[in-house]
Amino acid sequence: MQRRREFLQATGAALAAVGLAGCSDSGGTTDGDATTAADAGSGNDGGDDVGVDAAVAAQWNVYRARLADAAALGAHGASDVGAQLAATTFEQDFENAGGEHGAHETLETTSESAYEGFEQAAIGVRDALREGDSASAIEQAESAAANLRDAQQRLVGETAMHALDALAFADHAATARALAAAGQADAAAVAANTALSAFETAPAHEAMESAATDAYESFESGLGDTLSAGQRGNADDANSAAATAVSAAVDGAYAIADTAGTEAGHIASLQSRAYDAAALNAMGGPSSDFGHAAVLSAYRARAQDAAWVADAGASDAAASMAISVLEDFEGAAAHEPLEETDHDAYEGFEGGVEALQEAITAGSGVSDALSQVDTNLVAGIKALTTDTEAVILETGFLRALLGDAREQYQRGNAERAAASVEAMFKRFERDELGAHETLESTSESLYETFEDEHVGALPAAMRNGNDDAVTTHLDGARSALAEFAAQIAPTARVAGGESVTITARAFDAAGVAALDDRTRAATVADDAMAYFEGGAGGFHEAVEASNEETYHAFEEALVGVSSTASDGGSVFDAATGFGAQSRTAVYDVIGNAGGDLTAAAAAVARGALRDFEGARAHEPLEEADHDAYEAFESSFETYASGLESGTGDVSVVRRASLRAQFAVAGDASAAPVGDAASSSEGDSQPELSGGPNVVSGVPDDADHVIDMNAVAYDPAELTVSAGDTVAWTHADGEAHSVTAYEDDIPADAAYWASGGFDSQDAAKTGWANGKGAVTEGESYVHTFETTGEHEYYCIPHKNLGMEGTIVVEE
Repeated sequence: MQRRREFLQATGAALAAVGLAGCSDSGGTTDGDATTAADAGSGNDGGDDVGVDAAVAAQWNVYRARLADAAALGAHGASDVGAQLAATTFEQDFENAGGEHGAHETLETTSESAYEGFEQAAIGVRDALREGDSASAIEQAESAAANLRDAQQRLVGETAMHALDALAFADHAATARALAAAGQADAAAVAANTALSAFETAPAHEAMESAATDAYESFESGLGDTLSAGQRGNADDANSAAATAVSAAVDGAYAIADTAGTEAGHIASLQSRAYDAAALNAMGGPSSDFGHAAVLSAYRARAQDAAWVADAGASDAAASMAISVLEDFEGAAAHEPLEETDHDAYEGFEGGVEALQEAITAGSGVSDALSQVDTNLVAGIKALTTDTEAVILETGFLRALLGDAREQYQRGNAERAAASVEAMFKRFERDELGAHETLESTSESLYETFEDEHVGALPAAMRNGNDDAVTTHLDGARSALAEFAAQIAPTARVAGGESVTITARAFDAAGVAALDDRTRAATVADDAMAYFEGGAGGFHEAVEASNEETYHAFEEALVGVSSTASDGGSVFDAATGFGAQSRTAVYDVIGNAGGDLTAAAAAVARGALRDFEGARAHEPLEEADHDAYEAFESSFETYASGLESGTGDVSVVRRASLRAQFAVAGDASAAPVGDAASSSEGDSQPELSGGPNVVSGVPDDADHVIDMNAVAYDPAELTVSAGDTVAWTHADGEAHSVTAYEDDIPADAAYWASGGFDSQDAAKTGWANGKGAVTEGESYVHTFETTGEHEYYCIPHKNLGMEGTIVVEE
């Protein structure tokens, strides 16, 4: 024990033990409460099989494992990766796991208190990690586990719950094993210590000790040895010890309850191993190839700069800007990788740059030469990156194009600026690197904000000379892309796109200076510096954390662009120097992110498949449903291969695992594995609709806007004037309602609610029938005429505290 305490103090990971002793107090109900049947499902205490309920209870273990993984990543210092994992677990997977036998709906019907407690804790893990509070994240992850244990006991009985609890600790050990296998010895030690601390007060502790003393002792000693080996930095020994702990926990689970329910839980445990692989892949950060692709993306922007500067009349400067791209490339670290990865793209790019210089000098053929440069750079970026990485870089490039349009407008060429925006939009619609489709599928609201609210309105604002509208739409479009990038990738990858944007702005300053507007050139550089200082999607902090010398050189070089513009020197030379510093910053951020762990992640997925070959659940699954058995086996290889090619989708394992879990539990056809849109609600659920005053987007005439987040209105309290119009817009989570408390609005006020209902009871009945819902991309709008306090709430999220107040004044 002393050794563990010393390790915690030395690594700053003392948080791993915070709040875990007596963890049943941090969320959920106590074991004594769980045995009551006030809102129980079909639970029993004998450990007998309970049909497909066992498969659902097993799937809850996957959510336990994933939130524990998120907290473990936070404890290791990868809070951004952990927060993204927690958000995906709750917002995408759990919220869409509906249907009669889905994890979401079954949890709600089994125990409303456990359901509410789990949702609060899952959101708590996400929010704590976003704030960098890993101690709180660990507490919240254990609270989520306590609530799911409660529901498991109610659904399948105490004995079966104890077996699932043992398997959950196998998942903890498997996480430590995955980290050790990837060479992350210290992270494996933190994960092992967290598991040991949680195990001390978990139901599985006593159950395993009573049912299988040898397995119990082997599990504890295996985790202890993992911790010790991790402290010493010996990843191989930590891997071996963690493997022992995994096997012991599985043996303990079968000793507690040798049933089909345990087999379903064992299969779910293997599913959790695929999620370990996904977390590991995200944790490792991008490879150096991503840095090379970021450089190529900056060249795309610089070629575009040369073209618009030539169009503005500075042909000599533009020709120099074009050929400098090739001169820069000859000495860049990206040169050889592009040549080796895609020789045709390499030659096409180099030839295109030469043709671009010649076309600018000749005054014709610029468009064709620019297209050759861009087409080949796009091919090179595709060859060097994963799908998500390519999307991230495309968002940076699109923001660079918007920056070009801004400068054209600033110079008084509104028509050319508007045409540039329209050309950028056509490029976005062509979906060159996947940004269009990914944005639309990731967030309908951000997609509409970018495309309809801002980009669609921008050309007209430019042609009409509406300066305020131009600024609003340019900033709004760029912000939507930046927010989107942050949603789909951790900071190390987002940094690549941000570097493209900032580098492009430095060269915009050079272009403006070449057009004899040094004051504007300095402003452009100053704005770029202010953006970087403001965070730049985490790029600022990532550069500073990766290499302080690089950080200072980056800032000095960017300041140098501005000062050179003011002092009369060569802004282009200053921008070129900054471009080199920006490249160094990206490579440093990538190196600090831990290197590429894709191969290690794929090995974890294949390792789960190898373990399944000798697992006790192997034969029962094959006998129960051969098709489900084969699909389960093949899903791991499919996922591993996808990781290696950059297209890995862990949901292929989730779907196959659910079928397998339901197969051993008695009915593979009951598995909720349809598309999210159909499975999330089930056939019995009504189609959602808004009704009166639920509109698409946010009306321009709204005086105030309230964001409806996953379980909160923001702001929760708002003061308005009589006659003001308020729009509540869907910003996150499931569908919401805006429903006034009938007894808590002014006596002379007409009742109001999304859906246009005339009473609170009517609103609740309407919601049960799918009416009054505000979904992604929509807003509920109401104009307040009656002074006083108006209290309201969200029907589906009332128990999670989603309430608000509108104070109407004269």
